[in-house]
Amino acid sequence: MQNDEVLTLPLDYSAIERILPHRYPFLLVDRITEFETDTRIVGIKNLTINERYLSTTSEDGRPALPPTILTEIVAQIGAILILAKPENRGLLIFFRGIERVRYRGSVHAGDVLTVEARVKRLRPRMGVLEGRARVGRRLVAHGTMAFALGGREDAEA
Repeated sequence: MQNDEVLTLPLDYSAIERILPHRYPFLLVDRITEFETDTRIVGIKNLTINERYLSTTSEDGRPALPPTILTEIVAQIGAILILAKPENRGLLIFFRGIERVRYRGSVHAGDVLTVEARVKRLRPRMGVLEGRARVGRRLVAHGTMAFALGGREDAEA
């Protein structure tokens, strides 16, 4: 994404690729539906039976999304909120940690996962986001994630 490019919602997969450095099969966000600079973002992940990471089975025997992948989806949507700012384009976002994450239910093939991330604290090179993941009206996960921003040289160090 160019520094002067304006975000037009909804952001589709190709627009998301211009913001995040992730690529298939590691890019886990399908669409961004809401975006408020420095405040909040809402993104969608449509789960299909073809997702290679749906290998964990839930109590009812159906393949379910592992909590680690669910956490990564929330983190990627939060990263889009931070990296879409013109002054952050071209930087990398580093996952620093999670706090108070709770998983409240399973996510299965056919589900539409809606994730909202809100800024709790934001500084020029670091911050904290609060994320909530839902399937319909059912809350399936929530927690707080810390991040830091840096250049490619920071990733090599």
